[in-house]
Amino acid sequence: MRILAIDSSSMVATVAITTDGILNAEYTINHKKTHSQTLLPMIAEIVKMIEIDMDSIDAVAITGGPGSYTGLRIGSATAKGIGLALNKPIINVPTMDALAYNLYSSQYVICPIMDARRGQVYTGIYKFEETEMKTIKPQCIMMIDELIKELDTIKESVMFLGDGVDVHKQLIDDIMDTKHYYAPASMNRHKASTLGTIAEIYYKNGKTETAKEHKPEYLRLSQAERELKAKMKEAKSDN
Repeated sequence: MRILAIDSSSMVATVAITTDGILNAEYTINHKKTHSQTLLPMIAEIVKMIEIDMDSIDAVAITGGPGSYTGLRIGSATAKGIGLALNKPIINVPTMDALAYNLYSSQYVICPIMDARRGQVYTGIYKFEETEMKTIKPQCIMMIDELIKELDTIKESVMFLGDGVDVHKQLIDDIMDTKHYYAPASMNRHKASTLGTIAEIYYKNGKTETAKEHKPEYLRLSQAERELKAKMKEAKSDN
């Protein structure tokens, strides 16, 4: 089977095509360009380079959230558009699951963290049993200090990855009792090749949806929605 994988849930824009467990092409950019500028040209480039017909794709994989609101919307719109145009299913993979899968078969407890601002992170806790990834804590949003406390209760060495490391590394080093490490550059950001790999497992297990059904999972309100909610609450209290 052939999968087009798309991940724009963070600053990283990454796309890949995998066929029967083989990576045919991957294009990743981690730079200050909007995903609306990069995704479609990147997809067009890898399709051209490996000389395939887009209709040969069996499914479109997408990281469905959490992550950047703008990034998720652009990625989902791109996946939905391709899915609708080609009449192909969508494989919606939770962002934290896909990021954790970068550390395939690791001996450590795996903790991906994406910066959610205000001391919060999008995260989840995972552990491989040989080649099968188990979820210890499903993806969620929480305060970084609360996450550290929870990881300390597990009492196993932890490997962190994700853009949240850049923001919270010093705090982790300062207050975490458990031995911990940080994934290297080759593994610490979103990779469409990893998404394509885990998406194939999802596909074989029947975890697909139609392009019409697909929508992102934000895990929290957008900043505009939060501000509006706060204003409405303040106005109500004044009355």
